[in-house]
Amino acid sequence: MTETIGFIGLGNLGAPIAGNLLDAGYPLRVHNRTPAKADALVARGAERASRAVDAVSPGGVVATLLWDDASVEEVVADDGFLETLGSGGVHISMSTLSPEGSRRLAARHAERGCLFVEAPVFGRPEAALARQLWIACAGPKAAVERVRPILEAMGAAGVFDFGEQIGAAATVKLVGNFMIGAAARSLAEGLAVAEAAGCDPKTVVAMLTTTLFPAPIYQSYGRMIADKTVAMNPGQAAIGRKDGGLFRAMAAGVGATTPMADFMAGVSAARA
Repeated sequence: MTETIGFIGLGNLGAPIAGNLLDAGYPLRVHNRTPAKADALVARGAERASRAVDAVSPGGVVATLLWDDASVEEVVADDGFLETLGSGGVHISMSTLSPEGSRRLAARHAERGCLFVEAPVFGRPEAALARQLWIACAGPKAAVERVRPILEAMGAAGVFDFGEQIGAAATVKLVGNFMIGAAARSLAEGLAVAEAAGCDPKTVVAMLTTTLFPAPIYQSYGRMIADKTVAMNPGQAAIGRKDGGLFRAMAAGVGATTPMADFMAGVSAARA
């Protein structure tokens, strides 16, 4: 029988990922701080967990997809979370965390005999629905192999293993998010100039993203920017500031410079 998976965090990305697990036949126990966000999944057969710890099964697998280091640490500190997960239990952390935060969490899990796998996700909600996510993971080899089929069932088109060193997958996620942010800003600026000069931005995007820049990020964001269906709303801006700050702090911690990220942070602050 397929084991029940706990899933904590049912936001715009978490909900479709959890739905993919249901579609794959996994029994699911779900929790969200705003209970109503679990309603659609419960209607499809998931079990509602009133508290985060109630989503955890002894020796089982629980996934979290939350906002930041603090929110994941708060869940893990919840009364009985690690004690219930217990020896051999695996926590899949899918949030965008700092490498240091991932290492702190892994150490807390090890104290209780639990296993911690970092598995941050690349992809928008529509990519989750289309099962076209990419997941970077790191953690103990046996734990990663145990959860790989679960990650694939979540909608991953590719699962990339960065070894057993905790913090590696978080590093890749932050580097990727920085590059996405830089690409989106260059697209918005370039298309604004093209439109002001009298060019149809949709035609510009169609040409450039099938020739010079045939990459999913340029294609998807380019279309949305050209169609004016995406804007830097307060939520997206907050994500950009959070992840940009984590990227810059990570770089400072390893003695690397980030002139472009510093410039982008200054632009964001000026617009805020």
